[in-house]
Amino acid sequence: MDKQELPPELVCAVKGFGRYLSGERARSPHTLRAYLSDITGLLDFAASEGVQDLGGIELGTLRRWLGAQSEAGAARSTLARRSATARSFTAWAVREELIQTDPALRLKAPRREKSLPGVLQQQQLRRLLLEMEESATDGAPSAVRNRAMVELLYATGIRVGELAGLDIDDLDPDRRTLRVIGKGNKERTVPYGVPAALAVDDWLRRGRPVLASADSGAALFLGARGRRADQRQIRGVVRDAFEGLGDTAATGPHALRHSAATHLLDGGADLRAVQEILGHSSLATTQIYTHVSVDRLRQSYQQAHPRA
Repeated sequence: MDKQELPPELVCAVKGFGRYLSGERARSPHTLRAYLSDITGLLDFAASEGVQDLGGIELGTLRRWLGAQSEAGAARSTLARRSATARSFTAWAVREELIQTDPALRLKAPRREKSLPGVLQQQQLRRLLLEMEESATDGAPSAVRNRAMVELLYATGIRVGELAGLDIDDLDPDRRTLRVIGKGNKERTVPYGVPAALAVDDWLRRGRPVLASADSGAALFLGARGRRADQRQIRGVVRDAFEGLGDTAATGPHALRHSAATHLLDGGADLRAVQEILGHSSLATTQIYTHVSVDRLRQSYQQAHPRA
């Protein structure tokens, strides 16, 4: 049955739900179109099973609808969104007294696949950081700063907001550690290596004094006008660096965080130590990187072992 052949009651339900979304819920036009497309697809599927009104939609109808989409290759994220849309729709129908009971109360959405931005290979990062080091040799403050930013992001795995919030006093050059204020205002200490230490020291000696102004305060990294560099500026620095690399789909600072975590685990770091470095409240969040490492190990094995 084509979508245009929906029974009249189902057509009215779609229109009523659309008015609810655009009025009371004030959804954006894009979201509204997505929701209505999902619901129209659900009702078209229900109608193809002989359903003539909303009361005929059962939990099994919803499950079969999602199952058919899964078999057609829909991503888990898409199925999760459509499941949420269906639950919103049936809850609305109950409130409007169009149906007596909500068939979606026991509808479970598929778990979203955990995914990561592109993780750079170690040789890619070596090439990237070497290029940034060479760019910084002429002493241009922005180039010296950019190198220090990227070195520190990769060395520590800290978030871009945490980098932006660093003050000079947060650094302990003797122990090569920095104090980070993370999510939930939680403080942690993160180590960094010699290359990052050299890059930051170079920035403090040759770059920061040139850009510093009365508005700089204690900020570690500064923008062109001498104020604390913000997250947008840092993202732009990382994006431009990745574009110069040319052979990666990575686009932002989070790829450096994910690369740092993956390379630590590849090198044999303890999972709980990586959890502490990244500032994850739950070990389960850190464990996603073990999956990435195992995948990389499997690929290396298959490429190298004669009987893989």
